[in-house]
Amino acid sequence: MRQALVRATGRRESANDPALASLIEDAPKYVRSYSPGPRGETQVIFDRVAVERSITAAGRSVWDPERPFTLVVLYPALARTDGDTARASLEQAAAARGLLISMIPLSIVDASGNELGRDALLATARRYGGDEVLVGRTDTGASSGQWQWTLYTNFSSESWSGTLTAGIDGTVDLLAPPQGASLAQTEARVLLEVDGVGNLTDYANVQRMLEAVPGVRGAAISQANGSKATFDVTARGGSEALDRALAGSARLVRSGAGNARLLYQYHP
Repeated sequence: MRQALVRATGRRESANDPALASLIEDAPKYVRSYSPGPRGETQVIFDRVAVERSITAAGRSVWDPERPFTLVVLYPALARTDGDTARASLEQAAAARGLLISMIPLSIVDASGNELGRDALLATARRYGGDEVLVGRTDTGASSGQWQWTLYTNFSSESWSGTLTAGIDGTVDLLAPPQGASLAQTEARVLLEVDGVGNLTDYANVQRMLEAVPGVRGAAISQANGSKATFDVTARGGSEALDRALAGSARLVRSGAGNARLLYQYHP
């Protein structure tokens, strides 16, 4: 159950959170079934809906089940043996935190050796079905030692350094809601007015960005007036959750609030 709580919330602290102690004590009542694992071990299948309901009732937030598919790129590529070891470590860490990943040999430089920008990396990632790209850089050529990590999403680029598995931990720490946050887990409609939308391409880009936000179930234009467009967004957690998800965006920047709507500025 401790492992299930970490995956459900995305927070490592959940394994020892006093607010969730009753779930651990009553773990058997949440079990739906048992099944054999790939190596013959017994796997416990919990009732996800019941577990999430109890987490919310305890005043903790559940990480939206529709999580981004993260492509992991190690640069430069490691030798085969070291690469296999790194893959196993990253996949194990991602499974423990509830993050969907795939390690791929994606080039992060162009033909001239210049490093690709965020938009170019994400465009390539989409061809592989990825939603975001996590790039790990090392000067040692080995999985051990320090790594420089950068997560590229539709909204921002965030960097940090640490061990190999710190790449996974840092990614989930950025994506999952903070422990103890009181964001509602129900869906709500949010009106979001975006200025700087000058043409049909801008409209399509903004709509696509909003639809890619974790927890968003749909985004449609409800009104357009000159360079301003109002989007009707259905988001889990409502305006507070949507505003938090867009906080690091370089292309959609919060400019204020008014008339029961969020105001943003679009930067192509």
